[in-house]
Amino acid sequence: QVQLVESGGGLVQPGGSLRLSCAASGSRFNFNAMGWYRQAPGKQRELVALITGGGSTHYGDSMKDRFTISRDNVKNTIYLQMHSLKPEDTAVYYCTAGPSVLLLLKLSGSWGQGTQVTVSS
Repeated sequence: QVQLVESGGGLVQPGGSLRLSCAASGSRFNFNAMGWYRQAPGKQRELVALITGGGSTHYGDSMKDRFTISRDNVKNTIYLQMHSLKPEDTAVYYCTAGPSVLLLLKLSGSWGQGTQVTVSS
């Protein structure tokens, strides 16, 4: 079992920046891989970025240009730094965790409750 608590969402103007955090607790094996997905209204859940305990990263299409995922293994926390935000980045951002990146790519990890990011003037 793993518990995930996200924070850092909110309202930001176009062109602005935001940093999301996700803290994990529970069995360390179950959060060897962690990451972020997002879901906008009426759309499927979309991969943003994943990261392993060793720091290997995997980004969704077009995400690497403006988003950076990082990890603090002491705090069991991952971060998503977002720059040059656009209205189309508006979505609920979900933290996910599991034993492997492959499981997360199959949407088979544990999930946080989600945090809303709204990009609007």
